[in-house]
Order: sequence, then structure tokens, then C-alpha cells
Amino acid sequence: MKSYKPFTPSRRQMTGIDWSKLLSTGKPKKSLTSGLNKRAGRNSFGRVTMNYQGGGHKRRFRDIDFIYDKKNIPAKVETIEYDPNRTGLIGLLCYNDGERRYSLLPQGVKVGDVLISSEKADIKPGNRLPLKEIPTGTFVYNVELTENGGSKIARSAGNYVQVVAQDAGFTHLKMPSTEIRKVKGNCWASIGAVSNEENWLINIGKAGRNRWLGKKPKVRASARNPVDHPYGGGEGKQGRGRRRAITRTGLPVGKGQKSRRAKKYSNIFIVSRRRVGDRGGETQLGQN
Repeated sequence: MKSYKPFTPSRRQMTGIDWSKLLSTGKPKKSLTSGLNKRAGRNSFGRVTMNYQGGGHKRRFRDIDFIYDKKNIPAKVETIEYDPNRTGLIGLLCYNDGERRYSLLPQGVKVGDVLISSEKADIKPGNRLPLKEIPTGTFVYNVELTENGGSKIARSAGNYVQVVAQDAGFTHLKMPSTEIRKVKGNCWASIGAVSNEENWLINIGKAGRNRWLGKKPKVRASARNPVDHPYGGGEGKQGRGRRRAITRTGLPVGKGQKSRRAKKYSNIFIVSRRRVGDRGGETQLGQN
């Protein structure tokens, strides 16, 4: 981690990542980048659908390969790069047929390493295999939920999923949320944990740095007007005035409250529910 000289009070506690020790180049490959329009939390009608988003530094989009449709072709890691659109590090892979693609890198991979997506690949960080071929106890990332559907699970910095069992064509995975879920064994996953594991140690330090990241200030619900939030209004400092915590649109939120739909399609794939609130090690069993 990198600290800064405290020439202002807000900068005294600020910390960041020392990119000079992690990256091999500062410029992305131009053919794999494109412009990125900011939506600022608005939908196609221009209405705000996600609060507290807007502004931020201009970014270029890096075209990351999450499909991994080049099977049985070794690829060499040419560069390790920073991507402003995600927390993990990315690498430029050069395949033996000459094609280059960006990929999300795991911890421990260096420039010059050779990675491959194959059913017979070795169990080493960066290689990609079907879940049914991965031994129990292995950490994986970039996990598919449907066959050939692209990587969906465990893509943020330092994240991983653990293979805990193989059963009747399904692989049981322990998610970062502690939920245990069944995924078809034909789905693919990459070995290892996502790079840049120190990302969670970053201290933002000041409000302006969040504005650079495109995050707007969050206002307490009780400080708003009644038209803006169910908690708004009242003389002086008021409580929320209701038993259960809800969002601006009336959905349940907060510790210990169930927000998952009772008849969600994926209920049959959940073996063990995630830990909720302050229940410690207690785990809820999945509903059929």
C-alpha cells in the first residue's frame, strides 16, 4: 500500500495501491479499447433509476474476454495492466495463433506465464477447466452459471469461489457470500483468486476522491422531504416511524430481512443459504 504526504488534513489518512510494483505497462492496446459513455444512474428515458451515481473521471472501456471460447490454445501473458472499470488487474494474452485478448488475471501470475483453457489443463492459477474436472477444495474465479454463458461469479479484486463437492453432474460451490450453490459440472471456471487482493485496504481519505470515481454524496433518508423518501419529513430529528427498514421504493432492506423473491428460479440450486445479519455462524437451509 502507498501512503501520501499529509499536506492537507483529508490526505493524511489516504492510502492507495502502489501500481509501479504491479503493472508492466501504462497504456492499453488501442484495438481492444473503445469509448465509454456514462449513464450516471439513468435509464434510456433519462430518469434516475440508481441513486448517488454521476460525474467521475473520463474512462476508456477495455474489451475483456469473459467467454473464453478459445479452447486448447496456449496463451502467453504479455502485459499486466490497470483497468479503471474494475478492481482486479487485467492482462494482455497472446495466443499461439496470433490473436490477442484481454483477460482478468489471478493472483501470482507474471508476465511470460502461459495459460490455457482445456479439459486436460493443469490445476494452476489462470488455467481454465470445467468444474467437474476441478478437485474439491480448489479456489476458482470467473465462474459460469450456465454452459457457454460467460463468466459471472467472482470477478472483483481478491474474490474467489471454493469447490466443496461433486454430486450427480453438479458441482457445489461456496460463494463469497457463504452461500453454497449447485452449478452444472459442464460450466467452466478459472483456477485461483482474482488479483489485486489489497484493494479492500484502500482508504478513500476525502469526499472528492469518491467524486472522481463517479460516486455522489449519499444523503440520510430521514433528512429528506416526505415526497422523496418514506422516512422523510417531521419536525426536528425523527426516527423512521416504521418497524422494518425499507428502501426509497418500499423494498425491505437491512440486517436480517429477507429480500430474495420466495419463488426465484434458482432456489432449487441453493444448498445452503448465506449468513444473514448478526447471526454469526448460523446458516439458513435453502427452500425447494
